[in-house]
Amino acid sequence: MKKNIFNLFTIVAIGIAIVGCKKKADEAATTEAENVAEAQADAVKYIANITESTIEWQGFKPTGSHKGTINIENGALSMNGGTIESGTFLIDMNSISESERNAKLEGHLKSPDFFDVAKYPSAAFEITGLTKTDDKTMLSGNLTLKDAKNNVTFPVAVSEDGDTVTLISEVFKIDRSKWNVKFKSKSFFSDLGDKFINDDIELKITVKAKKP
Repeated sequence: MKKNIFNLFTIVAIGIAIVGCKKKADEAATTEAENVAEAQADAVKYIANITESTIEWQGFKPTGSHKGTINIENGALSMNGGTIESGTFLIDMNSISESERNAKLEGHLKSPDFFDVAKYPSAAFEITGLTKTDDKTMLSGNLTLKDAKNNVTFPVAVSEDGDTVTLISEVFKIDRSKWNVKFKSKSFFSDLGDKFINDDIELKITVKAKKP
């Protein structure tokens, strides 16, 4: 019996250690909006396949978290010599959903408290540049959300396969307060106690695009 209890505690301890060691997502470097990148005349254009492209999100509060997806409405990017030169994407904010299909939460996310999709039905991302280091490819672009525009930089992997380009970001964070998403944000309200919602939102972007 003692041995079984010891084994149980060992398994629990290992599980806690694994969770504790999970790497937290880095926050995207966020600055003022920059000039949008322009493709050269010999660049090859790819059109986003919206059925295979998506944005995964996860938000946090002291008592837990919620996650879901947002659809890409349309978009295109231009490649030259295996490198992204430019790109523009519209994001369908009306499509924001929660993984457990919590209708009340989805409605709240669409309300003026959060993303106010009736007034701002689309968000936008415009590529401003791409840099490569020894072990990372960093994509920068202007993210327009609600009435604010900021430049964000985050790591991506880009691959080509025939007529298809796939772009997948690492999981990264943005600070929603920089886009005036204020509901229960400690950046705007000082009297929330433990009833706040974290400003950080985790995102993972997948874009598949094909030659027209």
